[in-house]
Amino acid sequence: MWIPRSGVPRHSPTAEVAVAENRMTQEGHHMTVATTAEARTVGEGTARERTRALPEIEDASQVTPGDARQLTRLFLERLAVLEEGTREHQYARDTLIKMNVSLVQFAARRFRSRGRDEREDIVQVGTIGLIKAIDRFDLSRETEFTSFALPYIVGEIKRFFRDTSWAVHVPRRLQEARVELARATEELRSRLGRPPTVKELSQLMSLSEAEVDEARLAANGYDAASLDATLHADVDGESALADFIGLDDHALELVVDFQALAPLIAELDDRARLIVHLRFVEELTQAQIGERLGISQMHVSRLLARTLGTLRDGMLSTR
Repeated sequence: MWIPRSGVPRHSPTAEVAVAENRMTQEGHHMTVATTAEARTVGEGTARERTRALPEIEDASQVTPGDARQLTRLFLERLAVLEEGTREHQYARDTLIKMNVSLVQFAARRFRSRGRDEREDIVQVGTIGLIKAIDRFDLSRETEFTSFALPYIVGEIKRFFRDTSWAVHVPRRLQEARVELARATEELRSRLGRPPTVKELSQLMSLSEAEVDEARLAANGYDAASLDATLHADVDGESALADFIGLDDHALELVVDFQALAPLIAELDDRARLIVHLRFVEELTQAQIGERLGISQMHVSRLLARTLGTLRDGMLSTR
């Protein structure tokens, strides 16, 4: 075997393998770097996609319920990835509150019998519940935000009534003990068929007999007329007075008006009566009524205004 002056074989297999392995290592390193760079680019693109600019909504409180449902999902997704304290995060959060304030108003209507003086307070505390729902909503759960938020809103309103319905100041721990006492009393009464003793209540509630007595005394400071007062427990859980209060049906208020209008409409001439029917029963436009009667839209407008004026005067006059 001929050995050159350098002392290294010209066709040494070992040298060729070493060179090949070195080349493969370098190529593999370049490939790894390229793959990492590509992955970083894709990851950054995904992040940019999730944090792209949100739509500008001038008056979020005027968004229709159908649009609010879709926009709420979009804003919640963005809110989850935006950094707290940034202008974008604050905008997304504020818009979510304004878009869903109708949920607070819906829940507040359940408690309208509390009086107008408390209406503003009810909406304010309900909004606190809405904010809690926004902050705690989990996008991974297959739940509509409306279904998730309403219990928070109603719960916050009921807590407000509970805390403001005491005739005298009672420590918070005793207020909560009163609720536990009511549940324990009902449970033992059903189980034993008689009113439970203080000892039996203390064992079930894991309280001392002195603490049970304190809870009983605290119950005397509670306003029995509270909407949050427990009435009874059933298979669906605890029931309160508020659960049995229905909503006002404004359609019933129209019955009196309809009864008063009937004789007035009967006194109208045939054409006026027909125009009223076409406009308010068939809900045609003035232009459509004009086509039906063969007169101009302007003429229909004058006839309708005159007829409604006659009916209005008849409603206001003493008959």
